Amino acid sequence: MAIQTVHPDGRVELADPEALRSSPYANAELAPTRLPERTWTTYNYAALWMGMAHNIPSYLLASGLVALGMNWLQAFLTITLGNLIVLVPLLLNSHAGTKYGIPFPVFARAFYGVRGANFPALLRAFIACGWFGIQTWIGGQAIFVIVGELFGKGWTNASAIGGHPWTMWLSFLFFWVLQMALIFRGIEGLRRFENWAAPLVTIAFLALMVAVLVKAGGFGPILSQPSKLGWDADFWKIFAPSLMGMIAFWATLSLNMPDFTRFGKGQRAQVWGQIIGLPTTMSFIALVSIITTSGTVVLYGSAIWDPVELTRRFQNPVIVTIGLIMAILATMSCNVAANVVSPSYDFANALPRWLNFRTAGLLTGVVGIVIQPWRLISDPSIYIFVWLSFYGGLLASVAGVLIAGYWLIDRTNLQLAELYKPGGRYWYSGGWNWRGVVATLFGSVLAVGGAYSNPGAGPFPQNGLIPFLKPLYDYSWAVGLVAGFLAYFVLTLTAPSRQSTATHAAPTY
Repeated sequence: MAIQTVHPDGRVELADPEALRSSPYANAELAPTRLPERTWTTYNYAALWMGMAHNIPSYLLASGLVALGMNWLQAFLTITLGNLIVLVPLLLNSHAGTKYGIPFPVFARAFYGVRGANFPALLRAFIACGWFGIQTWIGGQAIFVIVGELFGKGWTNASAIGGHPWTMWLSFLFFWVLQMALIFRGIEGLRRFENWAAPLVTIAFLALMVAVLVKAGGFGPILSQPSKLGWDADFWKIFAPSLMGMIAFWATLSLNMPDFTRFGKGQRAQVWGQIIGLPTTMSFIALVSIITTSGTVVLYGSAIWDPVELTRRFQNPVIVTIGLIMAILATMSCNVAANVVSPSYDFANALPRWLNFRTAGLLTGVVGIVIQPWRLISDPSIYIFVWLSFYGGLLASVAGVLIAGYWLIDRTNLQLAELYKPGGRYWYSGGWNWRGVVATLFGSVLAVGGAYSNPGAGPFPQNGLIPFLKPLYDYSWAVGLVAGFLAYFVLTLTAPSRQSTATHAAPTY
């Protein structure tokens, strides 16, 4: 029977999970997690965020902001504020995963329709593929450096293919295979990996900072370097889009965190785990990055922001090897959790009878290569203003729809079985809820319709794709979130669906 049971702690499950067996929109990964399988604790979530946030792109965020003209304090405050802001939608969307044991694409069915959920899910999936490719390229660079330190210039100066030594491509491929092996162990294998990898990576970043400061004899000039922008109009012009970029760095997880919170022991465990894990870790890694780089100016005469490049400067091959192995672990712990788990569910949601968690993860890896990630991170302005700001605006409008639908329209009350049922409450019209789609498109156009690039610094026209929307692009994430939220709320109130009004008061047993 498709009756749902509410437990004393508020978590919900189906009385008979076999009731979904005949649904064409369910498989083992998409079905609600059974209560005995919801075992993740506060530490598990804190360790998950430590593993995801302690990575090389996080380390490089501060360098990107400094390269744009900020001083260390401005960069640190921008990163910290961005992560405090993104924590809000992240926790709001996490609630449904813990309460109902469902992943993000199934959660989205409530507001986009059983079929329509593929629209936001695939949008999220392809962006995750881009991130997977970026992180895999960075991890491949670390492997390339390690082997080069051990085997010499024959490896690092190998003949070039496509602008890079063929050995770099081989390192990239090897790291790709390593991550696919981890994802094939499933979500429980990932949890165990994060539990021990996260503290090791934290210690490694601290050890790198201490080693540099000891050699440099203290803090270097970056901490005393004045801002090139000051604190007037020049700073605020850079601050707004930079803040949106920092928020967008984790905008993907603000949507698909239910993929992880579905395994939580309770709301308290996931909320405190994420509060402890995300903003503190991101602020910590930014500060470590700034302080460490400050020491490199004293040691080497110039700022070395890349931890892989910095590690290879040490003379002891054992230290170099250990340091770079930690860099690989950091990249792997982030990449698999943040950028493979979600698209695995998202692709499986599109073809539940053909794809499971593992095969969809393999598809993610393939798309991550095709996207050519080495091009995305070649320039800080493109990385922050184009890649992060543009997709951040798109995903923010989806987050707005989910928050409005779950917290204001449905008041956190969903009918589990109906999320998998053709013709049911969440079927809307042919499996699509046009309100969710229209609200997302509306929010996205307002957020990124004015996308612009400075001359020679990006793919967009200087006056914006839609010139009169150009001023909104600097606030893309905030615009997308608010516009998607308001549009979905208004459309649902003014044009309610027959299915929703007829079953809104359906009882929960």
